[in-house]
Formats: sequence, C-alpha cells, structure tokens
Amino acid sequence: MTGSAGTAPALVDAHHHVWDLSVRDQEWITGESLAGLRRNFSLADLAPEARAAGVTATVLVQTVTAAEETSELLALAADSELVAGVVGWTDLTRPDVADTLAALRELPGGQRLAGIRHQVQEEPDPEWLLRPDVRRGLTAVADAGLVYDLVVLPHQLPACAKIAAELPELVFVLDHLGKPPIVTGALEPWASAVRALAVRPNTVCKLSGMVTEADHKTWTVDDLRPYADTVLTAFGPGRLMFGSDWPVSTTAAAYAEVLDAARLLTRSLGAEERGEVFGGTARRVYGLWAGGASRVGGRNSRT
Repeated sequence: MTGSAGTAPALVDAHHHVWDLSVRDQEWITGESLAGLRRNFSLADLAPEARAAGVTATVLVQTVTAAEETSELLALAADSELVAGVVGWTDLTRPDVADTLAALRELPGGQRLAGIRHQVQEEPDPEWLLRPDVRRGLTAVADAGLVYDLVVLPHQLPACAKIAAELPELVFVLDHLGKPPIVTGALEPWASAVRALAVRPNTVCKLSGMVTEADHKTWTVDDLRPYADTVLTAFGPGRLMFGSDWPVSTTAAAYAEVLDAARLLTRSLGAEERGEVFGGTARRVYGLWAGGASRVGGRNSRT
C-alpha cells in the first residue's frame, strides 16, 4: 500500500498499546473487523518490529478505564529499554486525584508516567471535558507536570478547544487526529474543528490512527493525505508527533507500513522538521529522556 521513503535514526513511537487478555478483558474489541486483536500483545511482540524500523523509544498508552492497568504499564516500562513514557488512566472526577497521581509516581516505573488519558470518545456528553469535576482533575494533571491525551470523536473537538483555552497551563495531546472520517473522504466539520483546537498553543496532535479510520483493506497514502496535510498546516511540525497505534493498526497495516505512510505524508518537510515529527516533539512534550526514561518531578516546558 505504501512505497519506500527512506529511513531515519532515533525515532520515537509516541503511541502504542499492550494487553494480556488473561489479566483483563478488552471489552472494546468486538466485531469482525477487530477479531485479529482478540489475543495478547506484549512488548516482546512489538520490540523486533520497532527496532527494525529504527524506533529507539516509545510511549505506552492505556486502553481501559481500570486503575490497575496504569500500575501494570508503569511496571512494564520500568523493565523496558524501549518504553520511555506511559500515558495512564485515573479517575479525574475523584477529589483525591492529586494524591493518586503522586502515588503513581512512587510505584515501580512511576518516573516514566508522562500523561493521563480517559476514553472521552465513549462519553455520551459531548462537553464531558467541561464538567467542573473533570476540570478540577485536569488541573491536578497540570499541577503534577503531566500532559493530557485526548481520545475524542470529531463532534467532541469543540469542547477540547474550550477546555484548552480555559487551562493554558495544561498541554493537551490530540490522539489520532481526532478520528476524522477518512473512510468517507469527508473533511468537514472535522477540519474546521481541529483548526480551532490548534489555535491554542498548548495543544499538540499525534499523526496516528489514520489507517484504521480509512478502509482497512484498500486504503492508500492519498486517502490519508488531506487529513495529514490539515494537521500539518494547523499544528506545524513542532506540535505534531508520530504514533503507530500498534497493535490496533495491525487490522489495516503492518508496523513498517504505518511508519512508511507517515514518512511519505511528511516528505515535503525539511530534515529538521521531520526530526520534530518523528522524535523531537514527543521527547519535548512528554518530557522523555533521550536514553529512554522520562523526567522526574514537576512541570516541564511542553508546548
């Protein structure tokens, strides 16, 4: 589906998952299109593919709203030379969320906690992010020196823009471009909403999740290009980061194909700008050490 676009050293994969179905079910894996995901996926499965592609560090991201998963991901990171940061989950609506975040930092691997995420895409309220209890939790995330990943659908993007304006001290990372309807070819109203979000300087976007929003069997790079071009223009390379979304992406493409597509979509950029998309932005935003471990302590400069 994709052609060769060369290779680049020291890559960061800013978005991937792992899970063990014997530990916890992934209830979201339903239907024929996701049938291939109903098995275990481990760091040992990912490592050969990532290293073959030149990836030197990754960000491991939560999948379910279970507090135990975050401690498990941190423990995996503690024993990994590949995982440089973890985006976990905690209940933002709890009044003790600040204490919970502090406790996570004390766990094995806690120094690699880089961000928090909630499955906002599953919330029926399109303005869930604007609820007072959620806003209080997001403030605690900012105070802890963490970022907040947004996994949302296009109709939830206006609320993302509002909360980003209300909390300029917190960096918001938009996962998967906000899940545009690539399979239909429609750009609006997604494009206007994502541009409105990008106006906020404390927002960043992941160049990830595109192949699974397209037709899983017939997608081409040209199908993805209008959406990639939109976020490249809106955010700029310094606020854009590559993520594989492995293993979810395997329903539509191999790991190398996803990376190759991203390279082709950013081919017009200069070498320095490509360096931002494929490593620099993720290291800066998530506070990742070049050697693999995330920073410790308070808020870093993440723009």
